[in-house]
Amino acid sequence: MRIGYACLTVGDVNINYKTCRLKNASEDCLISLITHNLSALAQAIKYNIQNNIGLFRVTSGLIPFASHSQNQIKWWDMFKLEFETIGQIIRNNNLRISMHPSPYTILNSPNPGVITRAVSDLVYHNRVLEGLGLGSEHKIIIHLGAVYQNKAAAIKRFIESYRNLDSAIKKRLVLENDEKFYHIEDLYTLQNHIKIPLVMDVLHHQINSPLSSPSTIDWIELCRFTWTQQDGPQKIHYSQQDVFKKIGAHSSTIDLDIFQIFIEELNRNDIDIMLEVKDKNISALKCIAFLREIGKL
Repeated sequence: MRIGYACLTVGDVNINYKTCRLKNASEDCLISLITHNLSALAQAIKYNIQNNIGLFRVTSGLIPFASHSQNQIKWWDMFKLEFETIGQIIRNNNLRISMHPSPYTILNSPNPGVITRAVSDLVYHNRVLEGLGLGSEHKIIIHLGAVYQNKAAAIKRFIESYRNLDSAIKKRLVLENDEKFYHIEDLYTLQNHIKIPLVMDVLHHQINSPLSSPSTIDWIELCRFTWTQQDGPQKIHYSQQDVFKKIGAHSSTIDLDIFQIFIEELNRNDIDIMLEVKDKNISALKCIAFLREIGKL
């Protein structure tokens, strides 16, 4: 089992990522930002290794405006050595990396332009992971998209877009259930048409679940079989509801009492758990210490 967190490392002033406004995104500015962000990523990777955090989501903003026409830099060539160096550290220490494009990366839109931009964004994310020299167990997670008044047609568009993707992207792509449009049963049914690993998001499932379905733990078990050996260990997303905010808002930190109940019900060590929580690595450290205490790590 590996525990991880998403993108930002709280409490270390040396780990921060920079961007700029599009109008200021000159070549010199972008090169400076990319240099800074790769240095920050290297620091984050080292922090995670030192603290036994084996799972990490790299920010999509690593390369500012990477899939925008404003950025004409062949950054994958210019920063080839930096990527290879970071990737070697990741591989040597058995870290697992993922990326999660924005909600605007939609493959099932009725607008062909939206799909074209989504594909460009997936090319960028895949290029980052390839630049790091990482295998197909290092994933790109997306949602299925919106419904557009016709769920069946929207699913069909996703399938068509998916099948047209480059094989290198398809090997990395993973689908996650969402809190509004597509519950886990929708994604599981999609497996009849395309074989794609499913990331079960626990909080999304609590908000948006099938009317009649197995338990959360049973669904995690069903999703387990969508992951092949080439995909690596099954991965799930775990978060808790902030009781003072709107439905779906992540808590500021992990409540270990609630987490313990989940871990006991899960009763598995062969799974990677990405925490989605406001205090990021702080909660990851809390969960790792707790799991060691009860003999799960």
